[in-house]
Amino acid sequence: MSTLQSAINGTRDAVAVIVPSKPSPLMMTYKDLLAEVLSFQQKLAAIGITHGSPVSIATVNSYEFIVSFLAASWQRGIAAPLNPAYKQEEFEFYIKDVKSAIVLVPKGAYQKGAPAVKAAQKFNAAIAESYWDDQKKEVALDVKELGQLNGKGQQPLLKPQPDDIALVLHTSGTTSRPKVVPLSHRNLTRTMRNIQQTYQLTDADRTMLVMPLFHVHGLLCGLLAPLFSGGSMVVPSKFSATEFWQEFITHKANWYTAVPTIHQILLKHPTPKPLPKIRFIRSCSSPLSPTVFHALEKTYNAPVLEAYAMTEAAHQMTSNPLPPAKRKPGTVGIGQGVEVVILDDAGNKVPQGTEGEISIRGENVTSGYLNNPEANKTAFTASGYFRTGDQGKLDEDGYVVITGRIKELINKGGEKISPIELDNVLTRNPAVSEAVSFAIPDEMYGQDIGVAIVLKPGQKLSDEDVKKWVGDKLAKFKIPKKVYFTDVMPKTATGKIQRRIVAETMQKKEGRAKL
Repeated sequence: MSTLQSAINGTRDAVAVIVPSKPSPLMMTYKDLLAEVLSFQQKLAAIGITHGSPVSIATVNSYEFIVSFLAASWQRGIAAPLNPAYKQEEFEFYIKDVKSAIVLVPKGAYQKGAPAVKAAQKFNAAIAESYWDDQKKEVALDVKELGQLNGKGQQPLLKPQPDDIALVLHTSGTTSRPKVVPLSHRNLTRTMRNIQQTYQLTDADRTMLVMPLFHVHGLLCGLLAPLFSGGSMVVPSKFSATEFWQEFITHKANWYTAVPTIHQILLKHPTPKPLPKIRFIRSCSSPLSPTVFHALEKTYNAPVLEAYAMTEAAHQMTSNPLPPAKRKPGTVGIGQGVEVVILDDAGNKVPQGTEGEISIRGENVTSGYLNNPEANKTAFTASGYFRTGDQGKLDEDGYVVITGRIKELINKGGEKISPIELDNVLTRNPAVSEAVSFAIPDEMYGQDIGVAIVLKPGQKLSDEDVKKWVGDKLAKFKIPKKVYFTDVMPKTATGKIQRRIVAETMQKKEGRAKL
C-alpha cells in the first residue's frame, strides 16, 4: 500500500479520522495519522515484527485499529483482523491457523483474562494492549507477553512491496474448514482505486463508517478507499441507530455503506429533519430487496447503489453506478475494474441472459487460498477466472442479476456463517446424534439460522438448551433462530445429507404444524 502512503502524504493538513466521543470527539489529520502509523510501526519493529509476521487485531472500530492495521502492513507484516466478540474457541482456531506472531487486544483485556488473551497464550503468541493514550496523545502498544517474539529483538523498518501479503481473512467453508484468503498490497490498492472511481470519491467526501473493520466491507470501502481518495471518515465504535444521524449530521458526513439490515433498522427510526445532504447510499454484502431500495431513496432523497463483493476479490466486484447512469434495483450493477462473465460447469461462457456461475477476473482478486490446492483447483478456471459460487446472469444492459447461491453459506445480514462450523459444535453435545444447519428466510437479516437435530435415544434437549450450547462456544450472531427436532434426518437415495432438502423438509413440517 505504498500508493496509500503517498496519498496520506499528499493531504497532510486535512482531517482524516473523526472518532465520536464525549466530552469531545477525537479529530486526527492526515499529518497526525501518518506520524502515528510510523510511530506504531517503529514499536512493532522494536519487538520483532518483520516481513511475514501475522499481526492479529482483536479490537473494535477505533483509531487504534486503523493505526495498528496500517502499521502492521507497512512493516511488511500481515494484518489479520478478528471479530472482538469471538469466544475463546473461535480465537484459538484463527490464531492457530494464521500462526499469529502477536495478538492486539483492548486496554484491560489482559488483566481480565479475555478470550483473545487466553487463546494467544495457548499458542505462545505475543500479547499487547493497543489503545489511545489520552495523556501521551498517542496509540499505545503495551506489551504484556512477548511469547514467540522473545529474543527476536529490534527489526529494521521496512517498506511494503506490491506482492507482499498485506491482509489475511477467512472465508467460511460450506463443506470443509474455513479457507484463508491472502490479499496483497496490489489487490487492496486495486480495490481502493476501483471504489474511488465507481463513486467518484474525492477529498470533499466524508463517510460514516459503521461496518466492522474486521470485515473486508468496512476495511476496504469504509476505511481504505476514503483514505486513498484523500477523504475522511467518522468512526464510532459500533453502529447505533439512535446516534447514527446525529453523528452523521454533526460531523458533516455525506455518504455511507452498509448491509441491508442496517438500512432497514435506520428506516424504522425517525428520519432526521432537516435531511442532511447525502451524495449516495451504498448497499453491499447481502441482497437488497427492491422494496427497501425504493424506501431508502424516497426517505433520504439520495441515490441507492447496490454493490456485490467477496473477500476473495478484496471486496468490490460490481456496483450500480452513480446518476445519471442507470441504477437498477434487483441487480448488483456492472463490473467495476473487473471482468465479469457467466460460466457453465465446463468453464465456458454462456450467452447473455442465460444463467450460470458468476465468475470474475481482475487485479483485485486473490492469487489463491493459502495451503489449499484443492480449493484453488475448483475455484479458478484455466483461463484465470475466479468462480464466485453464486448463480446469476447478465441482463440486457449487462447488469449482474444474482439468482441463487451455489454455495451454502448462511448470509445473516452480511455475516457469512459456515454451516459446517455450526454442525461440528452441535454434534459435540453429548445428547445430539445428528445436526444439520441451514439458512432460513428472515425479514430483518435476509437469512437467519435454522438447525435440524436428531437426538440420541433417551436424550432430551429444549430449543433453549441448544441455543445456550452454541452461545457458550460461538459468537452471538451464530446462535440459531429456529431449532427443529426430528427423528430421522432427510437424506438422498444414496444416503447423503443435502442442506437444501433438510431445510425444505423442516420448514414444510413447521408449516403443516401451524395449519
